[in-house]
Amino acid sequence: MVFMQPEIERLLRENVAVAGTVRVHLGLTVHGVAQNADAVTLALRDEGGHVSTISARYVIACDGSTSTIRQSLGIEFDDLGFDQPWLVVDVVANERGLAKLPKTSVQYCEPQRPTTFVIGTGAHRRWEIMLSEDEDPRQMEKPDSVWRLLSRWITPDDARLWRSASYRFHALVARQWQSGRIFLAGDAAHQQPPFLGQGLCQGVRDVANLSWKLERVLSGQSPPAILQSYTIERSTHVRKLTGIIKSIGSLIAERDQTLAAERDIRLIAEAGGAVRSMPRQDLMPGLENGLLSTHVEGGVGTLFPQPWVNLNGQRCRLDDVCKHGFLVVLAASFSPVSDDFYNVCHTLDAQIVRITTHPSAVDGRSMNFGEIEGVVETWFSQHGCTAAIVRPDRYVFAVASDSHELMQQLHELDEALMS
Repeated sequence: MVFMQPEIERLLRENVAVAGTVRVHLGLTVHGVAQNADAVTLALRDEGGHVSTISARYVIACDGSTSTIRQSLGIEFDDLGFDQPWLVVDVVANERGLAKLPKTSVQYCEPQRPTTFVIGTGAHRRWEIMLSEDEDPRQMEKPDSVWRLLSRWITPDDARLWRSASYRFHALVARQWQSGRIFLAGDAAHQQPPFLGQGLCQGVRDVANLSWKLERVLSGQSPPAILQSYTIERSTHVRKLTGIIKSIGSLIAERDQTLAAERDIRLIAEAGGAVRSMPRQDLMPGLENGLLSTHVEGGVGTLFPQPWVNLNGQRCRLDDVCKHGFLVVLAASFSPVSDDFYNVCHTLDAQIVRITTHPSAVDGRSMNFGEIEGVVETWFSQHGCTAAIVRPDRYVFAVASDSHELMQQLHELDEALMS
């Protein structure tokens, strides 16, 4: 999905302001970090030079690619071998400009000037333009240079230049993501080229993975040992996805004319002579290890689909009608379940959802939803199962084909959360 990051940040700030459980302190700089067996203490300095300290049971360092906390911990990046200069240009186009521009996002894999054109929200349009090593990045981001590069598509009469900035795209991953009670997340833990638009998405995956585990530890539901799965799961996923992003970037940014021509011939041949599209999510790897079932395969480690369901005649997303936490999702054909099943789900605080072909209903123990487009039904068929245990971050812990197998997987989950 395409979105405008400042708008997302505005919504986050608005929600934080009314949350009642979050305090925001602006204008502070971390200049010291210390921790012991029980807590982390941060030394802070405000804009007036006043120094204070704050202690917490855990700290998540989301302080960007130049992370002060990461550096204070002595954690280094592994360089995955990508370093290219690019110019990013954002404009707000008028009607005349929009009429001139492509109606879909485009990768221009032209060796003389590899370029990405991205359709943003509303009239926002973006170009990511590869620079040559002999071009001065600061000169190239000035308006005259920018409009010269955009003249192939539009002129200053067609749009307002919003921003232009030069970057070096890197592929870097922190060697460790946890040091005692401190965790790295977002750009502090990884940087990748933008070719699949995964920078902020990776940060969202980080906190989605870590937050529910921290919640269980802080509430006493699980021991701190489950937090070790954060590094295991996220570091592996980031490295694998960054490899995919690098390979795409290498295809796009080939500057050698001969190699680019060979690339074109090969790619068209692989596509059977016709260029075909591929959904971006099909390129996303699943989780390979960590807090996952070790006894079944199938859809384990993949993201569970997000279906449209019928709730009292209203079309809703499943996540909007289910509480945050574990889900046990059953197909309409799943065999009857026992009292033991309901007891284990209660122990895990897991919500039971049955996907049916009938209007939604609640029978006191489960929520039954009529699926609108058959997405979950298709997913069950693809993975040869009729039940799935879904984690709070919506990755699949386990799948099952009958009640006996499902009970085994639920007990395995219970043990994993308590070990």
